[in-house]
Amino acid sequence: MSAIKPFRALRPRPDIAEKVSCIPYDVPYDSEVREIIAENPVSFLRVTRPEAEFPLDSNPSDESILAKSKENLAAFIRDGILVNDPEPAVYIYRLTEGSHTQTGIVACCSIDEYENGLIKKHEKTRPDKVKDRTGHMIALRAQTGLIFLAFRGTDDIRELIAAETKLPPIYDCPCEGGISQTVWRVTNADALVAAFGEVPALYVADGHHRIESALLARNTLRDQNAAHSGAEDYNFVMAGIFPAEDLMILPYNRAVKDLNGLSEAEFLERLAASFHISETQQKLPESVGDICMYLDGKWYSLRSATDWIRELDPIERLDVSILQNGLLRPILGIGDPRTNERISFVGGRRGTDELEKLVNSGEAKVAFSLYPTSMDDLFAVSDMGEIMPPKSTWFEPKLKDGLFIHQI
Repeated sequence: MSAIKPFRALRPRPDIAEKVSCIPYDVPYDSEVREIIAENPVSFLRVTRPEAEFPLDSNPSDESILAKSKENLAAFIRDGILVNDPEPAVYIYRLTEGSHTQTGIVACCSIDEYENGLIKKHEKTRPDKVKDRTGHMIALRAQTGLIFLAFRGTDDIRELIAAETKLPPIYDCPCEGGISQTVWRVTNADALVAAFGEVPALYVADGHHRIESALLARNTLRDQNAAHSGAEDYNFVMAGIFPAEDLMILPYNRAVKDLNGLSEAEFLERLAASFHISETQQKLPESVGDICMYLDGKWYSLRSATDWIRELDPIERLDVSILQNGLLRPILGIGDPRTNERISFVGGRRGTDELEKLVNSGEAKVAFSLYPTSMDDLFAVSDMGEIMPPKSTWFEPKLKDGLFIHQI
């Protein structure tokens, strides 16, 4: 059973929603955030990334950054840029990019269900990032971005969503990257709530740090509330919930700064002990188990030549695991890619052009283009209660920040 709850969203006026909505806080580089805010003063990045408003040569404290975020959110409300809905609702949220369309709902989910494993995760989180978002939620008393959840779709939910999307939307506007977003508001959501009650589990597709932060913020606010009842808004987390069959996962590639003291010839020799290697014109792997590598201006095709991989193990068979266990750890000395500063991750649309740029500029010595992880892999690992290697999935299109805010 998966419990969803209507909520009173704080959201932008329809005439300005296109300008307010923005990419998630952790996607753009600092320089990109500054450019966006300079061009668009109502971008919601002013709430999620307010450090970009401080001078480049300044070193603002965490307290100053949170105060600026709180100030900007209050100004957006005061100026009528953001307005509270008068009554709770569930929202249907559609993102369209070219021929790809994904349609799900936005509602609140129980933090208790996350804590008890009914909302399943597949990634570890970094304490520093969790601390940052926890402080942001508590300071603003608001969840400012959507957790991205997936579920195995049902006929009932598809039919209910189809019926609601025949009605006029409250938003229908483009956003950056050639993506359009359409939203419908459902105030009589009893049927949707009941239909999700038949869904056995929800899965975190993206937003592990946000949902873990929501849990810690709930714990803090609960401990501060002597009259805590469990019905308070801080006991629930806002999420975009989409059927798995609608979703698109793009590669999450890797680049490494050096060859761990090896020459290129020594590196290739070590590599040949574990992988079949051949030069190629291909930059994108054609199937699971293929890895493309960029080194010294050349692309190579790699395929594991070892038999240590247990085909039925849902973690070991992942291409990110094959790369990590067969190459990054034993040859390049990267034991924990979450904390090793020699490795960087290039997700989604930045693609192979970005990999070539990093290597050609000298910022990296070698880069790896991977085949995307599948939703079946994500479900298999999550159902086992296991954890994927870091940066295994990159979902596109990203759910936008600023269209929905849940005040806690």
